[in-house]
Amino acid sequence: MKKLKIIKSTMLPLNMSNVDTDQIMPKQFLKRVERSGYGEYLFYDWKKDPDFPLNNGLYKGAKVLVAGDNFGCGSSREHAPWSLLDFGFKSIIAPSFADIFYNNCFKNGILPIKLDQQKVDILMNEAENKNDVSVDLENQKITYQNDKTIEFEIDAFRKKCLLEGLDDIGLTLQKNKKIDVHEEKIHSIQPWIV
Repeated sequence: MKKLKIIKSTMLPLNMSNVDTDQIMPKQFLKRVERSGYGEYLFYDWKKDPDFPLNNGLYKGAKVLVAGDNFGCGSSREHAPWSLLDFGFKSIIAPSFADIFYNNCFKNGILPIKLDQQKVDILMNEAENKNDVSVDLENQKITYQNDKTIEFEIDAFRKKCLLEGLDDIGLTLQKNKKIDVHEEKIHSIQPWIV
């Protein structure tokens, strides 16, 4: 997982509530076994509408998605955050997220930020006006219009994992010496266990 510290980018406005994982990543594209290559199918059915924000070239390269309430609801498919990350999104800002989707974001290197509706509305307006934003994970603040800031909360452990680029495998590998010691101990007691 890549380290995440500061994201400077335009924002893509998706002013919709209850965007579910079936809309983020439609079922017909779930046949692949690898975790990459899903970005081109992100919001596949919605991209057929020429007015869908993802089709607006002014948002090309946006790394921050600003969305409505209950983002990522529906099925628990991990392909939804895979597609968002593969497309280039590094952070999603919304008033609330579906719990499984929210957890899957952290496990895949995406920073989901929960803010109250008033603050999301401010950022949605900034996004619709194609203004840049800076998301500073280390200092837990979003800067817009160069000097205005919005602070956000994040669990300290999840923050550490994103800052250091640690997914579940990376966390396990940090314990490699302890695992080796434990295996040696077990093998010395019960040598038939390999």
